[in-house]
Amino acid sequence: MNDKYSFAKCAQYGRRLAARLCDQHFGAQPTATLDGAAVLKFTPIRQLNLLVIRQLLGQWQAETARLRSVYFDFEAAPVQAALAQFMNVLSRHISLNRVAFEPLLAQAAADTLGLVADPAGSFQRLLLGTTETPTLTGLRDNLRYIDIDKAFYQGFVDSLPISDDLGRDFLTHRFELYHAANYKAHQPMQRLVAELSALLPLTTADLLEDGPVSAATASPRVEEPVAIPAPTPIPVVAPPTFVAPPKEELPPAAPKPAPAAEAPARLSPDTDSANIPLHEKLKAGQQAAPALAETLRATAAPTSLAGRSGPKVDTLREAISINQRFSFINELFNGENMDYHAAIQHLDSLPTIDQARAYVTTDLSQRYDWSRKEEHVNKLLKLIERKFA
Repeated sequence: MNDKYSFAKCAQYGRRLAARLCDQHFGAQPTATLDGAAVLKFTPIRQLNLLVIRQLLGQWQAETARLRSVYFDFEAAPVQAALAQFMNVLSRHISLNRVAFEPLLAQAAADTLGLVADPAGSFQRLLLGTTETPTLTGLRDNLRYIDIDKAFYQGFVDSLPISDDLGRDFLTHRFELYHAANYKAHQPMQRLVAELSALLPLTTADLLEDGPVSAATASPRVEEPVAIPAPTPIPVVAPPTFVAPPKEELPPAAPKPAPAAEAPARLSPDTDSANIPLHEKLKAGQQAAPALAETLRATAAPTSLAGRSGPKVDTLREAISINQRFSFINELFNGENMDYHAAIQHLDSLPTIDQARAYVTTDLSQRYDWSRKEEHVNKLLKLIERKFA
């Protein structure tokens, strides 16, 4: 890793982030499980979700490779075809409880930081893996799980000669040369830190080898620094393809089984429904609604303490659950994470409930066209009432 950053600190932050997000998601439903679709939408940072899926693929392929016997020919074409079909069916029934999911998310967070802090090490861990005989096909398959700096890694793979004999030493040396010539193409660490900090406070100084860890990121559970464990070996087998979640992007709530009549799509990380903004999809399928000012006129009037929907909260930022946060970001702020956080921070700074209501019903509603988002706006207003109770 680059000498500026500490591998142990990246791993520590990954564990804290995973614990916090799992507390928020599983806290009220400790026995809940996540399926593949829910994993791909668990956080607003796509790279985190993809690297969890990649680890599942490693487990999946390792277990497939163990299906070997001296008594049966597992290499026979009919057997391979049957195994592929079986694994495709199994991939539609991913079921992760908190105990299984949290360490996968912690590792994904550490590897996400590593992509920016240590591109050469990330190339070896995430693209080469542990295979002794890497191939172009294998490298391209692993590119499906890279989102940060994907064009950089894609450019390297495209520059390789077409050959079935690509040794690890050759690829490692060639990547070092490629990185030296193209290092300016990398995403800056500050951008990734800003995205992660929206989920759990973080600064670049917290990750420096000799830098202090800020109080905001201190974890109540003190753990000794440990190195990131090596990823699960991925044998060279022809993997079946995961099955995709439905294309509608919903906030990660308690997972529910898919309706029996709904045919699953392919779970390919390259399929990114974010190409069509969620707010555009919603607008296309909704009928004209009355103006927000008309709908919320009664809500804007002061309400009694008895009429409020819950106990007083100190800040909106802490009161909004992770599910509500994703819902507000997608439904009210057109998927813009930073806009959401700026608006909530401003609402928390306002001294009176009247100013907060006016900011929501006048400023924000006009800026983001909330004329058809009454349900979500009402939820936000109820949280504001609890803050000023």
